[in-house]
Amino acid sequence: MRGSNGFGTAPAKSSATSFRAICCARLGPDVTGDLARLLRPASIAVIGGGAWCEQVVRQASGMGYAGAIWPVHPRADTIAGLPAFACMGDLPGAPDAVFIGVNRDATVGLVRDLAQVRAGGAVCFASGFAEARAEDARGDDLQAQLVAAAGDMPILGPNCYGFINALDGALLWPDQHGCARVDRGVAILTQSSNIAINLTMQKRALPIAYTITCGNMAQTSQAQIATALLDDPRVTAIGLHIEGFSDLRAWEALAQKAHAKGVPLVAIKVGASDQAQVATVSHTASLAGSDAGAQAFLDRLGIARVGSLPAFIETLKLLHCAGPLTSKNIASISCSGGEASLIADMAMATGLTFPPLTQSQRTQLAGALGPMVALNNPLDYHTYIWRDHVKMAAAWAGMTGPDIAMTFSIVDYPTTDATDWECATQAALDVRAQTGAHFAMVASLPELMPLDVAARLMTGGVVPFMGIPEALAATHAAAQIGPPDPKPVLLPSAHLNPQTLDEATAKAALAAHGVPVPANRVARDADEIAQAIVALSPPYAVKGVGLAHKSEHGAVRLGVAAADVTTVAAEIGTDAVLIEEMAPGGVAELLIGVTCDPAHGFVLTLGAGGVLTEVLRDTVSMLVPADGTAIETALNRLRCAPLLLGYRRKPAANLVAIVDTVQAVQSYVVANADSLAEVEINPLICTPDGAIAVDALIRKTMP
Repeated sequence: MRGSNGFGTAPAKSSATSFRAICCARLGPDVTGDLARLLRPASIAVIGGGAWCEQVVRQASGMGYAGAIWPVHPRADTIAGLPAFACMGDLPGAPDAVFIGVNRDATVGLVRDLAQVRAGGAVCFASGFAEARAEDARGDDLQAQLVAAAGDMPILGPNCYGFINALDGALLWPDQHGCARVDRGVAILTQSSNIAINLTMQKRALPIAYTITCGNMAQTSQAQIATALLDDPRVTAIGLHIEGFSDLRAWEALAQKAHAKGVPLVAIKVGASDQAQVATVSHTASLAGSDAGAQAFLDRLGIARVGSLPAFIETLKLLHCAGPLTSKNIASISCSGGEASLIADMAMATGLTFPPLTQSQRTQLAGALGPMVALNNPLDYHTYIWRDHVKMAAAWAGMTGPDIAMTFSIVDYPTTDATDWECATQAALDVRAQTGAHFAMVASLPELMPLDVAARLMTGGVVPFMGIPEALAATHAAAQIGPPDPKPVLLPSAHLNPQTLDEATAKAALAAHGVPVPANRVARDADEIAQAIVALSPPYAVKGVGLAHKSEHGAVRLGVAAADVTTVAAEIGTDAVLIEEMAPGGVAELLIGVTCDPAHGFVLTLGAGGVLTEVLRDTVSMLVPADGTAIETALNRLRCAPLLLGYRRKPAANLVAIVDTVQAVQSYVVANADSLAEVEINPLICTPDGAIAVDALIRKTMP
C-alpha cells in the first residue's frame, strides 16, 4: 500500500525545498551540484536483505547518522533493529540516498523507479555489468540500460561499495571501515572498494572526511564526484586512486576548479605494467592507456602522483597540514649522524635537494648549539640540548628559512616509555608557532610515531610523517602540484585502421607543416636515378622504399657517391629507392614522436635519437598541444641535454630550430587528429644552425 504522500508521484517542489533546507541547517555547509542529496542525505533507504544490507544500516547507525534510515525488504519485519518497509511505495517520502543491494537485473528496474520519484541518488552494489564483459556478453548492455534508467538521478557504480561521509556521519557502506567523525579532512576516491576499506583502516593520523568508491563509473565519473566535493569547504585535499581516465574534459575541469579553490590533488595511478592494465579492464572496465600518457596527463593537470599507498596517505597528510610546497629544497635535523646520513642517501633518488646553510642559519644554529657541533644540512645536533625544549626549538628553527620548503626533525618515540620525548613534541610545536615555516616530525619507522602525538602535532600545524621514505615521497609530490595547463588536450580519434606511409610521402606531409627535411627524390628505374643525381647534391643517402625497418634489412646506405648510386640501388633490391642529400653532421640526434593514446590523447615524446634510442631510453613525454616553453623545459630534462647546450666546449645546438620543428610536428598532428595513429622523426639531426629530419614515419587511416 502506498504512503499517504502518493509516493508514486514526485513530491511537491515546495515540500522538497523545505526538506532540503532543514537538512542543510542540520548538517552544515552544502555540497552543490547533482550529488548533494546523495552524499549529504537527510534520509537513507536500504533496499535488499542479507548481511551486506544489514551492515549498511548498522554502519550508518553506528556513526551517529542523524537522518532517517528506511530498510526495504518484502519479507523482513526488521533489519538491524529497524522496522522494514515492504516496498518503496510504503516509504514516507523520496529518499535522498539509496543503497541497492539486489541482483543486477533487479537493480536496473529499481533505479528506474527511484528516478521516477526523484530520489536523490543511489549506490549500485551489484556486479556483473561492463567489468564482466569478457565472461558475460550481457554486461555492457545491462550497464547501458542502467544508465538510461537513472536519467538525471546520480548513481555510483555499479560494482561499488558506496561512500562514507565522516563529516556528517552519513554513509552507504556495506562493510567494516575505520573512519571516525571529523570536522575537516581529506577526501579519498577510488575505483577499488577493497582498497577503500584498507585506506580507512590506516593508523597514520590522517583525518578522512570522505571515502567514496566509484566502481564502473557507468554514469558518474571519478572526476565529477571530486568536482562536487570541491564545494565542501571542509575538504582540505583530495586523493584519487585511478585505474583509468574516462572523460578527459571532466578531469581538466576538475583540475581548474581545484586550483581555483586551493584544494590540492594527489593521485596513485595504476596501469604501468602490462599485468596491471589487464587487471583494470577486468576490474572496472577502465581503459588504462599508456603509462607515459597517464603521467603526461597528470603533469598537465598539476596533479601529483605517488607510487604506493603509504606515500599516498603521507602526501594527503602533508597537504592537509601545509598544502602544496613551492620548491624541492629541504632541511633535516636529528640527534644522530646515522639518521642524517640515512635521509641524505634516501633523498638522492627523489629530486629533493639539501641547500647549504645560509649565514643567517649558521648564526642562529651556533647560538643554540655552541661550538661543539659541525653545522651542515642535514644536521646532526647531537644530544647536548635534549630535554631543553626552548633550545631545541631554537636549533630546529635555525634549519628553517625562506628558501626551505620543508624542514624535517627525525625523532623516533620509544614504544616503552616516551615521557622523555615530550620535549621534542613541544619543540616542534614551538617552531611552527614561532616561525610559521613548514615543519615535520619524521619517525624513521612508522610504528615509532604514537597516534596521540601525531594528532597533537597536526593540531599545531606540524606534519607527523611515519617513515623516512614516505616523508620524502610526500614532500616531492607536494612540490609537484601546480596550476593546470589551461589549454585542453587534443582528443584522440575513436576509430583507427592505420596504414604506414612510405618515407618520402611522410616527409612531404611533414614538410608541408614546416618540418625541415633533406631534398630528395624517389627513383624506380635507371632514368629516374639519373634525374635524381642531377637534381640533388652529392653525397647521397640511398634507402629502400616500402620497408618498415630499413636498417635491419641493410636498406640504408649513407655517403654514396654519384657514380655508385645505381649499383647501391640494385643491391638494396626494393622496387624503388629514396635518394636524398646527406644531412650535415650534428651535435646531437633527437627523437620526436607522437602516438594516439585512446585513453589520454596524443602523447608527444622527445628523447635521445638514433639507432640506440631503445637502449638509451632517455625520453620525456607530454600531451599535445605543448607550447614552446614546455617543449624547451622537456628538452632540458633529458640526460642528453648537455649535448644540446654545448658539451665540453663543443658548439650548442640551435634550440629555437628544435622547438620550431616540434611545433611543426604538432601542427601536422592537429590537422590530422581524426586519422592519425603515429608520427615519428628519428633521428632529427641537430646542428648549431638548425635541425633536419632525416627519417620519418607516419601511420594513419587512409580515406
